[in-house]
Amino acid sequence: MLRTPLSPDGLRFAFGTLTVFPVEVTRWDREAARGGMLCAPLAGLAVGLAAAAAGLLLLFLGAGSLLAAVATAAVPAVLTRGLHLDGLADTADGLGSGKPAEDALRIMKQSDIGPFGVLALVFVLFAQVAALAQAYDGSWARGALAAVVSATAARLALTLAARAGVPAARPEGLGAAVAGVVPVGAALATAAVVTAAGAVAGAFGGPYDAVRTALAVLCAAAAAELLLRHCVRRFGGVTGDVFGGVAETAATASLVVLVLG
Repeated sequence: MLRTPLSPDGLRFAFGTLTVFPVEVTRWDREAARGGMLCAPLAGLAVGLAAAAAGLLLLFLGAGSLLAAVATAAVPAVLTRGLHLDGLADTADGLGSGKPAEDALRIMKQSDIGPFGVLALVFVLFAQVAALAQAYDGSWARGALAAVVSATAARLALTLAARAGVPAARPEGLGAAVAGVVPVGAALATAAVVTAAGAVAGAFGGPYDAVRTALAVLCAAAAAELLLRHCVRRFGGVTGDVFGGVAETAATASLVVLVLG
């Protein structure tokens, strides 16, 4: 029997694989994976709310916007065991190696981080903290919104990356388990819902913020899509590391757009 994306199995898969929340994943089949990847933005929403809460708590206690931004950026890393950042670093090393797909995939599986991975982590984390600090400088509400939108947009990028037609680069691993499980129409519908929700949330700051927030979600998806397509060309498909890189790319792009203008 076909289950809806918001079925318990789908929610457990999303929260159990994408966060450290104590959720037991009871099913690992393709149907559960489909529901889980469609529910990924909900897991991102939970992570974003926790990140915003950490930043707002520090502001309430008298900390400045920079320290609040550091805490806000740290919470998603903690709540994902650093897997997305690790995936970003490994993907950067694989792409930066310039080697054929098989050799690049082998580099990505190594436990160490190379120079391209270090540079990617440094610049991405600096960009995230700088953007969050600027958002908190605007107002506590704008900073909190940026935290929630970036985390949700990052997981929306995972939904889109798991759409049908995007192959797995390896026959094993989490990337292979979720590659191609989401129908294209369902992925686009999820993107539309998240974009609309972002616009509604931004509307509390006025019409301009509504448009900017929706644009941030769309730009995040576009930036993630560029990386995804490049990785598919270079590696022959996606891996768990690529999913992590896509998520961090989307999060960073959304934050940058949210503080422009």
